[in-house]
Amino acid sequence: MSAGLNFAQQEAVNYLQGPCLVLAGAGSGKTRVITHKVARLIQAGLEANRIAAITFTNKAAAEMRERAKSLIGREAKQVMVCTFHALGVRMLRQDGAALGLKPQFSILDSDDVTSLLKDAGGSTDAKVARQWQWAISAWKNMGLNAAQAEAQAKDDNEKITARIMARYEERLTAYQSVDFDDLIGLPLKLLQEHADVREKWQKQMGHVLVDEYQDTNATQYEVLKLLVGERGRFTAVGDDDQSIYGWRGATLDNLKRLPLDFPQLKVVKLEQNYRSTSAILRAANNVIGPNPKLFPKTLFSELGEGEPVRIVDADNEEHEAERMVARIQSIRANGLGKDWKDFAVLYRANHQARVFEQALRKAAIPYKVSGGQSFFDRAEIRDLCAWFRLWINNDDDPAFLRAVTTPKRGIGHTTLQHLGTFASKYKLSLFEALFSSSLGSVLPAKAVGSLHEFGRYVNDLEFRARHTHGAQDSRAFMLEWLKDIDYEKHLYDGEESEKLAASRWTNVLEFCDWMSQRAGGEIDDAAGVSIASEKKSLLEVAQTIALLSTISEREKDQNVVTLSTLHAAKGLEWPHVILAGVNEGLLPFKPGDDEKAMSEATGPMSESIVQRLQEERRLMYVGITRAQRSLAVSWTRKRKKGREMVAAQPSRFIAEMALEQASTREDPREKLKALRAEFARKASDTAAAAAAAGGS
Repeated sequence: MSAGLNFAQQEAVNYLQGPCLVLAGAGSGKTRVITHKVARLIQAGLEANRIAAITFTNKAAAEMRERAKSLIGREAKQVMVCTFHALGVRMLRQDGAALGLKPQFSILDSDDVTSLLKDAGGSTDAKVARQWQWAISAWKNMGLNAAQAEAQAKDDNEKITARIMARYEERLTAYQSVDFDDLIGLPLKLLQEHADVREKWQKQMGHVLVDEYQDTNATQYEVLKLLVGERGRFTAVGDDDQSIYGWRGATLDNLKRLPLDFPQLKVVKLEQNYRSTSAILRAANNVIGPNPKLFPKTLFSELGEGEPVRIVDADNEEHEAERMVARIQSIRANGLGKDWKDFAVLYRANHQARVFEQALRKAAIPYKVSGGQSFFDRAEIRDLCAWFRLWINNDDDPAFLRAVTTPKRGIGHTTLQHLGTFASKYKLSLFEALFSSSLGSVLPAKAVGSLHEFGRYVNDLEFRARHTHGAQDSRAFMLEWLKDIDYEKHLYDGEESEKLAASRWTNVLEFCDWMSQRAGGEIDDAAGVSIASEKKSLLEVAQTIALLSTISEREKDQNVVTLSTLHAAKGLEWPHVILAGVNEGLLPFKPGDDEKAMSEATGPMSESIVQRLQEERRLMYVGITRAQRSLAVSWTRKRKKGREMVAAQPSRFIAEMALEQASTREDPREKLKALRAEFARKASDTAAAAAAAGGS
């Protein structure tokens, strides 16, 4: 076997004749298989630029790119390693004209979409707009347009949402914009309706590798099918036991359909786990056992038996957090976990983090909450950055749309719709179109006047920002600008809670301080690029804001305990893992009536509840298989429900792990106390020996 691959990995890498499904169990080396297969395809004569490796996150794509580079060198740069959404952007930039899109179309973020839906639905309630957003996203992931969604609406509420979807789609078209779901749906439309585009892309794609295949939704599967055509030159790598995104549209039907749509499909199972001990894997295999199997497999490890999996029971959430801290301290005192970054506490829902944060702070243990919102992801900071982006690049249409409507300045969506149509017709950016001498032919004089006023204001701000240097002047300029646009009032008008609005305004002032300090050369660039001590113009500082996306990539170097939801932990691993809050009602999570239905079921449960329970079981399996050397599973005898404390039961998944209960129960605090007593005794003995030696 070459390159240190085991037999199953080698088989997957060497199979080049047709469609291949690699069932990669947790920790079985799937990224290794994908990168080695890329190298094997190039070795077999396929040009690197005709290979696409598609995954789900930018982080996974970056890791794959790095691994491919170390394996095949410079040629790795030519391989298309990207997410499904990035591939969609590439297809639409190249061929979107067939659907009426200009190459510089705008991609709206979640906040932009919420604003657009509030406008389309005539509502000021962001919560209602987000419910429409989720429903529309689900329909788009199923491949439905507004008319189809309305035709199959179950009730009046869904009918209304479908009509709002139609108005939302009109606005997207007018603004030459797409949302995140369109980056999959529109490429599918392109491939389905335009044979020339389909042939071009099929010719381009010599071989497609798809990572985390179990996470694909119905639309992504259709895109994949049309990209690979009947020849089916693809490798799908996934694990049906780790499919945990059903709520996001991911469907195991895609795994069921593969052998039907591609009868010549080669299936290879990777069952050797290189991550966890046998004790941990046995618990994982036992938990996943009751789920129906599309392709049965059993993980095994050659890393030895290892520590038994521990069950920790606690009186309540605070007690559970104390025991978690004691366990971490005990493992470190034993010398088994050297760094804080060796530890992770995983839970089902975000709200569970708070009590663990409090306990870690009290014990002076450094930590991070994985998936927490970055400062630069906050809506108010993105608003201000949109203005900066527009000063730097007038052709940035998403920035234009955000700036012109935040705060509102009497330029309505009808005006912007006509401006968008006009810009599209003459292939101009929205900002360029605003100053066109013929704009008056499509818009009334008052609307043109408002647009001109905005355009002149942007140009004036850009000029002043270019000539504003140093901390003091920059801060004064920003505060004057915020006062001009009445941004503080905009925040207070948009929030029901005055406290929340005040908090957002504090963030804005913090951003102003941060920008002005950089303009004064007082602090280094947060992205790791050193800034000389001389003063900079505010515009020069603004141009480096894009580098801040690298900050989150640097988090992995932090020596801190990780607190994370199970969903956010997928794909990661730690030497020592604590699964917390493993109680019925939390994991498996049972909202409302489902909790009653699941706990009282004596006969058959409804299909949707059964599927949800199976997905929760897969989530538990994902949690268990994050652990390398030790795993503790914790539950509480009481838990908070609303404002009350209610009696709680251990999750059914604890029983399903089928552990030796007598040997696995522990109280970490007693263990820690014993260790400290042992250390104290040794220290006392050493001191006594030293004293005796000194006296002799």
